[in-house]
Amino acid sequence: MTTRLPNDRKANLIGSLWMVAAMAVFASEDAFIKAASVMLPVGQILVIFGMGGALIFAGLARLNAQPLFVKDVVSRPMRFRILFEIVGRLFYVLAIAVIPLSAATVILQATPLVVVAGAALVFGEKVGWRRWTAIIIGLIGVIIIIRPGTDSFSMLSVLAVIGMIGFAGRDLASRAAPATLSTWLLGLYGFIAVVIAGVAYSIWQGQAYVRPSVEISLYLLLSVLAGVGAYSCLMKAMRTGDVSAVTPFRYTRLLFGIAFGVALFGEELSIPMLAGSGLIVISGLFILWRGKAIEAPPPHDAALLK
Repeated sequence: MTTRLPNDRKANLIGSLWMVAAMAVFASEDAFIKAASVMLPVGQILVIFGMGGALIFAGLARLNAQPLFVKDVVSRPMRFRILFEIVGRLFYVLAIAVIPLSAATVILQATPLVVVAGAALVFGEKVGWRRWTAIIIGLIGVIIIIRPGTDSFSMLSVLAVIGMIGFAGRDLASRAAPATLSTWLLGLYGFIAVVIAGVAYSIWQGQAYVRPSVEISLYLLLSVLAGVGAYSCLMKAMRTGDVSAVTPFRYTRLLFGIAFGVALFGEELSIPMLAGSGLIVISGLFILWRGKAIEAPPPHDAALLK
């Protein structure tokens, strides 16, 4: 046993570094999308981003000799997964387009709290009073950030909350998705859902697409590559170290999101946002520590977590 510990520590260290890299690249993806949203309609961004990711994952599936469609793709859990993916992606991209990137990133970190609560309510998984208390404290952190009832409150912040709930629903649906679906197929249909979200919003908005400049096209290309790169880093993290060791480093995305917001978009940090962020992170880490009853998502599910 003692001879394995150094190797275990090394694997956990490497896995943690992969997780930090994944969160940094995910935050970069958000920054590229926010930069593109200055010139392009959100619906157009979603369509281009979704098509780019879908093409890459379709290519990866074919390289691994996997069919692009199997009957389990239309199973009930997958239908719910795609629906929640549409909601999560649409409202989160709307949020990062109109509110500070740092605020949207912080609110997104409450997703694991909602997943744990949903697992208890939907799947009947056991969640003790300590974790319920942590969930409530974390959600109070979200309320502190959006500050309803004050002069600083903006209904636009609710977009990030809806996006976060959509991602939580997607992750819950992933737990029930057929195990026969590979990583590449889940990625493919996750990005197809993004295209559907973009088309639906474009029709509802009625705004004509515009020809992107070279600079904006570069942002979109980088956002797609960042999304796929982050996906790969996250898979590597979940498969290298122990889940309990690498998962806490998921919260480093909050640091990267805040840093990009301040450095690239001139955003300012407020005391309520810092306080709310602290409550969300502390609650999430406590649930990870206590949450043996709620298992971490398997690699093919965790790879699409935003």
